[in-house]
Amino acid sequence: MNAAPAVEVRQHILDTAMPILLGKGFSAVGLNEILAAAGVPKGSFYHYFGSKEAFGEALLTFYFTEYAERLEAQLVRAPGTARERLMRYFEEWRAMQCADGPDGKCLAVKLGAEVSDLSEPMRVVLRRGTDEIIGRIAACIEEGLADGSLEGVRNASGTAGTLYELWLGATLMEKIRRDRSPLDSAMATTRALLNLPPAT
Repeated sequence: MNAAPAVEVRQHILDTAMPILLGKGFSAVGLNEILAAAGVPKGSFYHYFGSKEAFGEALLTFYFTEYAERLEAQLVRAPGTARERLMRYFEEWRAMQCADGPDGKCLAVKLGAEVSDLSEPMRVVLRRGTDEIIGRIAACIEEGLADGSLEGVRNASGTAGTLYELWLGATLMEKIRRDRSPLDSAMATTRALLNLPPAT
């Protein structure tokens, strides 16, 4: 039986580690736990990643690459006006962060404060990834202003940054409070910032 190509093994480690780190964080998870779950010998880890920090960089890069693909599907290719696509994105965010289990949880929230103080390279990946998300939200707002589904938003980029920061904070507060009220408040504030009527 032929061994799996190195790129497949590397990706398998990342896929296996994602839910573990979403549950426990970066510092609390040892390499042994990840490699045991992945069924990969510890001695081979450094063939794929030079260090745990390099592994963290790769994991965050993988996360933001996947997230960018989801944003493309949600904010660009999905049917409807730009306003409809944007509001579905935030509605899905609220639903996923309120759900049990790690699927769809925000890795930027889980690791952001922790690793930004531990690792400058990981902080840079987080900064680059979150900046790209804000840029994509801004582009959708600009499209909404162009197609008439949004009105009265003076600064698409600034509004997009405020919205993303709002939702990151609300997601963290949902974890602290263990109820969805911060995310419901974020949705109400989102509608106000986009000059939309309150939800009925």
